[in-house]
Amino acid sequence: MPKNDMQGAIDLLILKTLSQTGEMHGYGIVVHIEKASGELLHVEEGSLYPALHRMEQSGWITSEWALTETKRKAKFYRLTPVGKEHLASAEESFEHFVKGVRSILRYA
Repeated sequence: MPKNDMQGAIDLLILKTLSQTGEMHGYGIVVHIEKASGELLHVEEGSLYPALHRMEQSGWITSEWALTETKRKAKFYRLTPVGKEHLASAEESFEHFVKGVRSILRYA
């Protein structure tokens, strides 16, 4: 996994969420990750928004202010073509990591 393992995991979860949903605001991303993981994964706002900011600076996502379904102003995030490429690479790295961990668990 790239960079810090936890940072890389959060990036992967966010990018995968945006690839599945198209566009979403921060709170929606958190809810999607929790629901899609069967409530096993929780991303705190203190981790989410710095990650979104970092990914926007990296060119992986873009954002735009708009109204939510409840008419509240929120920043909506969308995956860029560069983000799609990074997601593919991150998924491959993660799968490789998981394969290595599984091998070690079976060896023990």
